[in-house]
Amino acid sequence: MSTDRDTPPAPPAAGVRLAAGAAEVTVRPDNGCRISSLRIGGTELLRQGDRYGCFPMVPWCGRMDHGQFRNGGELHRMPVNAAPHAIHGTGRNLRWRTARSRATEAAFTYDLSDPAAPWPYPGRVTQLVELAQDGGSLTLTMGVEATADSFPAQAGWHPWFLRNLGEGGADVTLDFAPEWQEERGADHLPTGRRTVPAPGPWDDCFGMPGGVRATLTWPGRLELTVTSRAEWVVVYDEQEAAVCVEPQSGPPNGLNTLPRLVTPIDPLEISTTWSWRTLS
Repeated sequence: MSTDRDTPPAPPAAGVRLAAGAAEVTVRPDNGCRISSLRIGGTELLRQGDRYGCFPMVPWCGRMDHGQFRNGGELHRMPVNAAPHAIHGTGRNLRWRTARSRATEAAFTYDLSDPAAPWPYPGRVTQLVELAQDGGSLTLTMGVEATADSFPAQAGWHPWFLRNLGEGGADVTLDFAPEWQEERGADHLPTGRRTVPAPGPWDDCFGMPGGVRATLTWPGRLELTVTSRAEWVVVYDEQEAAVCVEPQSGPPNGLNTLPRLVTPIDPLEISTTWSWRTLS
């Protein structure tokens, strides 16, 4: 019969931990540099598991048509991981390097030439994670740099916010006011037609040309607002466990339909801020 004295101590939690006020953030550079945990006053807001949390989507966001894109006259093929398409980039599958880490902020990088990431152009991706000194907000910033040839790229985030925080509370509600909704084809790609936003459930892209602003409210518990200067957001709420609000630099399949070229003198940069307040 074992006792507490006989049990070896648990290994320390993996990842880089930031803390301020009542907020704690854990980043897993070894698992795609995802935010694996966001706890406010001890309450976890993100779905747990190696595939969840909040992962960076880079160097493209959402689905890419049959895993193919062109850069000028060159056709490139990415691994199909959501048949028949490639989805969410390759950065989430890699081990990132911790460039620096302090009490409330940390920076991480990876090389686009990493042999584990089949991207045809050299460059570097950086993610900066900053927790406000008062513990009231979290800002994520991502940059994509080209070190030789120019290439199209996208960047964004895929957070899995828990639908319900437990303890008998009500499910989260989502409030946002997009200017349009991208019509979704049978292949789950935008058709290019813009429509009046329709009620959910969604696995859809929306246009917010004034910048993304979306508020999640867990009644009586917490209110969290996602903001970004990005003009595109995907909302995915078709799973029972979580609601995803994904600010990104372009629409799904955007490398083909709305390419944003990254050059050695013009990197891509995007940021988002989550701010929150307790309601109890």
